[in-house]
Amino acid sequence: MLTAIADVLKAIGHAIATVVTLPFRAVARLFGGAADSAHGHH
Repeated sequence: MLTAIADVLKAIGHAIATVVTLPFRAVARLFGGAADSAHGHH
């Protein structure tokens, strides 16, 4: 019983982590590309 609940919570946590990190990765990629091009002129 407890293991089943733990598995469900783990799956939910993984799903939430994926949904939360996806936009941050996209933004980091955008800012990373902008920073790379900006620092490239240095």
